[in-house]
Amino acid sequence: MNGAAPSIRVDLQLIADMVEPSSRVLDVGCGDGALLQYLWKAKGIDGRGIELSQAGVNACVRNGLSVIQGDADTDLKNYPSDAFDYVILSQTLQATRNPHTVLDHMARIGRRSIVSFPNFGYWRMRMSLAWNGRMPVTKNLPHQWYDTPNIHFCTIRDFVALAREMNLHVERGLALNGKGRPMDVTATGALANIMAEQAVFLLRRG
Repeated sequence: MNGAAPSIRVDLQLIADMVEPSSRVLDVGCGDGALLQYLWKAKGIDGRGIELSQAGVNACVRNGLSVIQGDADTDLKNYPSDAFDYVILSQTLQATRNPHTVLDHMARIGRRSIVSFPNFGYWRMRMSLAWNGRMPVTKNLPHQWYDTPNIHFCTIRDFVALAREMNLHVERGLALNGKGRPMDVTATGALANIMAEQAVFLLRRG
């Protein structure tokens, strides 16, 4: 491989564990490239990234990663079909303008898709809204309603229903707590929709 792999967040490590060595990977909304760099060093992947922020692109390029500045909502259409083994969208789905179209392009571009997102059906968020009458602010969702990048509030049940509608098969799903650690509940079940703060799904075309 390419030297010692850096440590990464727990939820990113779980995503990395779903990726086979030497795969072709596109990381959409790759941020500072932490996941791409880990996959490159630990699994020898052929990785590419697309990131909206210039600061994120600059950080990736400094680390020798192949990343371009772009928008998931408008630029995925430019990628050819079946160009990658995996297309990853980590903690970004809720910030896209058209999640359905983004997921559709991901399924077209890659043999498999990996998607992680915050669960807006988490019980503490439900209770906070019910009791306080205001949009919840949490450690994982720290923005106020007026400056949040999240424009599509999605629960786990919402996502599973959309995947089924789009004929995307869930190969693996993980319900995560606030620290990004797996919970002992079925990711597609009702309990996960209430108890999990985050989720990760590995999808393939049906």
